[in-house]
Amino acid sequence: MQKYLQFLVTVGNPRSSTFILNLNDMAKVTTKKTEAPVTKKPRAKTTLSIVKVSESILDKLKTLNLEPELQSDIVWCLGSYGHDKNPVGLIEKSKQALAIFKAEQAKKTKGLTAKFISDIESALTSK
Repeated sequence: MQKYLQFLVTVGNPRSSTFILNLNDMAKVTTKKTEAPVTKKPRAKTTLSIVKVSESILDKLKTLNLEPELQSDIVWCLGSYGHDKNPVGLIEKSKQALAIFKAEQAKKTKGLTAKFISDIESALTSK
């Protein structure tokens, strides 16, 4: 920032005057910053939403290369839910995937944990 401020003044007469002000000589004005009180938003329940569970189911199905038809159905249901907010299709396809995951877990398929299956079950029971 420049130390000096120069400006030109012409008031009513054709002659102009030039003033040079030292910025350090000017009075400093402090403004008090007012902040709005912080309002806390109500938190959602800690249960997993059906959308997040469906997305994780889809990722797991793709990773394990299981049921390509069910994968496409879940993608369609996610798009449908995005438009109409009706979770019926997601819940139905999640139940189908849960049965498949339980069968794969019985076969000791690597990558399927008990926590993953319990998360799906808890999301289905909360809806």
